[in-house]
Amino acid sequence: MRIGTTTLISILFLTALAVTASAEEVQLSQKEELGKLLFFDESLSMPRGQSCASCHDPDFGFTDPDQDIPVSQGVIPILFGNRNAPSAAYATYSPNFSYTYDDSGQIIYYGGQFWDGRADNLTEQAKGPLLNPLEMHNPNKRTVVMSIRRSDYADLFEEVYGPCSLNNVDVAFDYAADAIAVYESSEEVNTFSSRYDEYLEGEYTLSDEEKLGLELFNGKALCSGCHISSGSEPIFTDFTYDNLGVPKNPDNPFYSIPRVYNPLRSAYVDLGLGGSGRTEITDPEGEEGKMKVPTLRNIGKTAPYTHNGYFTNLEDIVHFYNTRDVASEGWPEPEVAANVNTEEMGDLGLNDSEERAIVAFLLTLDDE
Repeated sequence: MRIGTTTLISILFLTALAVTASAEEVQLSQKEELGKLLFFDESLSMPRGQSCASCHDPDFGFTDPDQDIPVSQGVIPILFGNRNAPSAAYATYSPNFSYTYDDSGQIIYYGGQFWDGRADNLTEQAKGPLLNPLEMHNPNKRTVVMSIRRSDYADLFEEVYGPCSLNNVDVAFDYAADAIAVYESSEEVNTFSSRYDEYLEGEYTLSDEEKLGLELFNGKALCSGCHISSGSEPIFTDFTYDNLGVPKNPDNPFYSIPRVYNPLRSAYVDLGLGGSGRTEITDPEGEEGKMKVPTLRNIGKTAPYTHNGYFTNLEDIVHFYNTRDVASEGWPEPEVAANVNTEEMGDLGLNDSEERAIVAFLLTLDDE
């Protein structure tokens, strides 16, 4: 069940912050420039060596460039997060975490940041990795702010946020997160420069295979039920949460990190939205296994796929969507068996050429 079209349009209208432009044309504001410097600063980890861009590389659609590992590695080499880093591009279009009701009265949660929606917005999201021991490993806010005070852009920081804005640790940390979020909301990160955007503007002609893929995407394959393709600048997500029935990934290195960080080891189960601890959720068990529907923009650059990096290529994940519930395919059991979406995927009846056409269309969503 999905958010109604009218509701979604209202959400997009209220939260759309970027304007179409290519990266070459972008002129960053002072605050955006400060946010960019913070985003790429490898001295903001402990020990130094990891920045936001380390797991959100522009050349890889603002996701992790190490595509051979299913989840993201922290600055400490033996530590790994439990999830694959989602794209920072187009994340600004996600509304703050909230909920609505579908036509049957069922509650639908949407928006927020991270796979489980635990952060309301980009500013709150930016704070998480800085203090996460499995990521940038800073012990506290003071460590981060001290690094900023020593940086070459400390003067710019005070130009943007005012004299003495670095004096108070809590305030300065909040300002840093704000600046990062502002950069992530800039036209440099959200370029709308894909072949599909050119197609919508009448400047690119889809191939026959790409055109078939688009027709299937909006029709037989049911993709657009969650990855909305309508509008002049579609984000290809409805910002809701879904359990796709993705299997547990036995290659996830999170299972073997020290017990102080993962006491359950390989018995760990990622409950997604149901385990996010959000107080708005009245029935956490009813949300277990659900992960935020990601944007499909730059999907060709952002392997591996799904929250645990189970799928290493687009062909495999499209085949999974098509055949998950076909017994002869032999897919493993879902990591979380409850709340699996059986209405919009699992046995779509697509043939091999139709699967390939969908992949061909998805590749048109990569920004130049």
